[in-house]
This record gives sequence, C-alpha cells and structure tokens, in this order.
Amino acid sequence: MPNHTYKLIELVGSSAIGTDDAIRNAITKASLTVKHLDWFELVETRGHIADGKVAHYQVTIKVGFRIED
Repeated sequence: MPNHTYKLIELVGSSAIGTDDAIRNAITKASLTVKHLDWFELVETRGHIADGKVAHYQVTIKVGFRIED
C-alpha cells in the first residue's frame, strides 16, 4: 500500500432537514471541484431556531483529500 499525503480543508454545510443532510450537502458540493475526497471530521454543529422550533442546521467539517502522486 503506497503512502499518501493529504490536505485538509474546512467546509460549512447547511440544511433545513438535519445535520446528516448538512454534512452530505457540503461533501457533495465540494466533490464537484475537489478530487480524491477521502474522509471528514465533524468540528462544530449549530442551528437556527424560529418560532420555538429548529429551523435550520449548520455544520463545520474538516475534509481530507489525497494529493495526487
């Protein structure tokens, strides 16, 4: 197995559905322009409250992508 080198980027994803959806939205959007996405780490979770209910979720994630050999 070859040794790999990774670069980290930080992304913020959002969703009205939930945190899982916010993570998926961020990764899906990033994958359009960044190659070799391999893993992510959840750093922070936030939300917006409207009328006494959770209205919006926002997550910050670190994403590692492999630098091409």
